Amino acid sequence: MNSRVGVARIEGYLAWEAEVAAAERAARAFAAQFPWLPDAERENLELAYTADRLRYAEEVVDRAVQRCRRLAARYRAECRRICTRWAALCLSATIVAALLAVLPAALRL
Repeated sequence: MNSRVGVARIEGYLAWEAEVAAAERAARAFAAQFPWLPDAERENLELAYTADRLRYAEEVVDRAVQRCRRLAARYRAECRRICTRWAALCLSATIVAALLAVLPAALRL
């Protein structure tokens, strides 16, 4: 495995764990606003809040990944187009240079 890929996976794992911890903290803070709820109901509220926030976080990540993939495909296509044009220009310049090198000799005949 490439070390960059490994580092990226570790960073992704740590970022997700931080998101989970933040969601749990936010859920506890939200549930604390309802002190009259029995402990079991407050716990269920925390779990539901955490699950909802993590589901939203997954959707955000999925949208970002899809956007990155679309941009990468677009940039690859643009790069191919530029490379094709550059190759055509170089080929044209080579042909013109070859003709200019041969043409004076051909005209003297």
